[in-house]
Amino acid sequence: MDIIDGTVVDGPGFRLSIYCAGCQHRCPGCHNPQSWEMSNGKEMSLNELMEVISDSPWNVTFSGGDPFYQAEGFAKLAARIKKETAKTIWCYTGFTIEELLQENDPHRMELLRNIDVLVDGPFIQARRDEQLRFRGSANQRILEVKDFLTKK
Repeated sequence: MDIIDGTVVDGPGFRLSIYCAGCQHRCPGCHNPQSWEMSNGKEMSLNELMEVISDSPWNVTFSGGDPFYQAEGFAKLAARIKKETAKTIWCYTGFTIEELLQENDPHRMELLRNIDVLVDGPFIQARRDEQLRFRGSANQRILEVKDFLTKK
């Protein structure tokens, strides 16, 4: 849907944020409701995305929408980022990590294995807290994915 280079709201430091289209969570109070519809995005190839990522000095964030609704494509992108760069990847999702692991979807699992930090859980307007860093509501967690997967 959009790519913003040099944002500071989607993880620590400056980041290149890739905002995807498509989200079925449709959280009331969502800060990005235009991202709910898949048709609001534009297709980009992995090579096009890697060119943008390679040209940026910043680490990468996947947001949306929800990248886990396009898990196959984002899994391939994350794998290339890890193979071809030294960049870290943050990813935002309305799913909890437990829900993603329970599904055992191979594309979602591959995406999880290739991201460094997952900000999980739906935005809950009643739990909104503007004092929290990098998340909108108190139910959302910032998880080091490798640590979490190792403990399971």
